[in-house]
Order: sequence, then structure tokens, then C-alpha cells
Amino acid sequence: MKLLIKGGHVVDPKNNIDEVCDVFIDKGIICDVGNDIELDDIESVEVIDATGKYVTPGLVDMHVHLRDPGFTYKEDIESGTKAAALGGVTSVACMPNTNPVCDNVTVVEYIKSKAKQVAAVNVYPIAAITKGLQSEELAPIGSFKFAGVVAISDDGKPVKSAGLMRRALEYADMFDVTVISHCEEMSIAEGYMNEGAVATELGLKGISNCAEEIMVNREINLAENTGTAVHIAHISTKGSVEAIRQAKQRGVRVTCETCPHYFTLTEEAVRGYNTNAKMNPPLRTDEDVKAIIEGLVDGTIDAIATDHAPHHLDEKNCEFDIALNGIIGLETSLGLSVKYLVNENMLSMSDLIRKMSLNPSNILGLSKGSLSVGASADVIIFDAQKEYTVDVTKFASKSKNSPYDGFVLCAKPEYTIVNGEIKVNRGELV
Repeated sequence: MKLLIKGGHVVDPKNNIDEVCDVFIDKGIICDVGNDIELDDIESVEVIDATGKYVTPGLVDMHVHLRDPGFTYKEDIESGTKAAALGGVTSVACMPNTNPVCDNVTVVEYIKSKAKQVAAVNVYPIAAITKGLQSEELAPIGSFKFAGVVAISDDGKPVKSAGLMRRALEYADMFDVTVISHCEEMSIAEGYMNEGAVATELGLKGISNCAEEIMVNREINLAENTGTAVHIAHISTKGSVEAIRQAKQRGVRVTCETCPHYFTLTEEAVRGYNTNAKMNPPLRTDEDVKAIIEGLVDGTIDAIATDHAPHHLDEKNCEFDIALNGIIGLETSLGLSVKYLVNENMLSMSDLIRKMSLNPSNILGLSKGSLSVGASADVIIFDAQKEYTVDVTKFASKSKNSPYDGFVLCAKPEYTIVNGEIKVNRGELV
């Protein structure tokens, strides 16, 4: 298929493009980016008028739970990747806390095979650091590399032993595999929401910021001591941001991500015992939200990911203390980020696309996140000002556990193109 995207505001941080121009795609590849592209065989080309809209690389979400295998009543590869496409996400990296756990090559191959058959976007498996996510024995890291895994993580659980985590970092460095750490000191994380006045008012046991920050500092120390790299998942506190900022200034090989809910919501969202505001790490305070935004602005925080965590209605429509942690985010991440960061003049559109596309691609070692000539044609087109109201009943995800139902957002993708194929056309799945 030949596609010519005409007259859009092209934003490509890798190539320092931030101007109105055209993009030509042929056979799934970016063939040309420039002004007033003219083609001899225009009759055979599908032309998309992008006037007044942004044209950017497709988003790369490095932290997604597709629940497949084992929990497909919540989500599966097909439904999850359709949700991704609707949200402008053209590549997802899926976490290993499946059933069975993705701690062996057989499960990796299952994910890759099923994705090849049914996925609407690119799918990259993340395998476990430890067998069964049990923090007792390392999984076969070298085998994962050759099986096509892009990272290892015990996400959902921390690696409890510092010694075991150190060995994981050293082995992963040998094979050039990204290590993603879920930072949670379990011995002081036995609560249901952020520790503070709101938790006290609601009569709910709180989780201290220290539960995250202690482990963030441990991973920084291990990375500094070994000279290896570590990526910190879903940071949520002021202390975590400051620790990572200082570590980067010392030259420690540490990167990190946050999620839209940590710069758009606070612990106040839990009032009314709203289980769709229950997540791990929990929603924090205004001070933490400001620190997260500051970290995004000054470059301390490298990436924005969703931590897309689908759950069945019955797993959320229950008492707060037994409701499962997590929210879905693939279909709202771009809209939230544009509204609360770009349209509030916190980040430029180029900075945002860097954090949602280029940086996560680089951290995972993928050849994504750009509109370079010769690159795979993963492209999205959206209007940053056009508003829409979030309606979870219309989501492609099997699960509807979002605290953003009814929010007025913007930047809903009108076109999502994956490897040169249109997956979303005028806002609808093809």
C-alpha cells in the first residue's frame, strides 16, 4: 500500500523535524519526508489530508499487561492491541505476570506466535527476572535474549533480594537486555492507598512513599556499584524523582518512566472508595504530582508508559481492600498527556513524543520511534485541540477499569498506521 500524508504538522524528535510537510509511505516503509512531495503515479496512492493535525511516530508503550496467557477474561493480545491502536500506540511491550508466568522460552514463543496471528500493533515480550516471579532463582536471561525478549522484569512484584537483583543486572548487561524494576519494599507496603490524611479519613491502611523510595535507592546503588543499567518502572513520588535526578547527575546508568495517572490524579480520586483509583504504586499527593511533572520537564523522567492493567468488573466492583490494583490506559494515555502537559505548556509536542515514542524505543533497544527514511511506517495522526468525552463502554479493551470515564480529553488519534497498514481510519478500527 502506498500512502501520502499531506500537509500535516510533522513532529519527529529523532530527526529534529517540527514543521508542516508531507510523509510518503510505500511497502510499509517511510520513503520520504519533505515539502510538497509529488508522485508520478498518484492514482495508485491513498492520500490522507492531515491539514491542521499532527503527524508523529506511533507511540511505544513499554509497560503493558496483555494478560495473555492465563487471564484472557480480562484482556488478550487481540483486544489489548486493538485498544493500543485506538490510542495511537503502535508498539507494546507486555509484562510477564501471566499464567503461566513468562519465565521460559515456550511462553515467549506463544506470545510472539499469537501476536503474529491476531495483533493490531507490534508486540514485544518482556520475560521474568526470576522463575515464577518468586525472587528465588534467576530465569534463563541468555535464552530470553535469543528468543526475542526486549526486557526482563518481575513487574507486579519486586526482586526482594539485593544480591539476586545484582546478579540479574550483571547477567542482563552481558546480553544487553533491559532490566525493569518494580520498586516496592513489601515489608512496609501492606496498605491500600497512599499514607496520609485522606487514608485516615477513609479508614484505610496507607502505603508510605518510603515503600517505593527505599527500593529506588537500592536499584540506583546496585547500578552504580556494578556499572550496569537499570530502568525504574512507574515512579510516583517526589523522593523517587529527586533520587533519580541526583543519580543521573553522578552518571549512574538509570532511566525511569511514569504514567499519566501520576501527573493527572491525586489520592483525592480515592474518595467514595473508588476502586478505579486503586493502583500500585498508589496515587499520591499534589506535591508528588508537581514533582513528577517537574521530572518530566527537566528530563529526569525519560518515558511515559501506561501500566495498562485490565481487570474484570467483579475484581473492581467490590470492597476497596480486596479490589485488585490497576487501571487501563492504552486508550487515554495520549489524550491525557497532550491535555495536561502540552496544552498546559509543560512540554512541547516534540518533547512529549520523545517521551512516549523515541525514548522508550531506545531504552528497549527497538528500531521504532521515528519517521526516518527506511524506518517501519508506524505513524499516527491527531488533532491536539479537538475535544472528546471518554466513554469506557466504547473501549476496545475487554476491561473498563478506568478512572477517566466522562473526562473531556483531546488528541484522539484519527489515523493509526502500523508497518504501513491503516489500523485506525477516521477514529475507527479498520
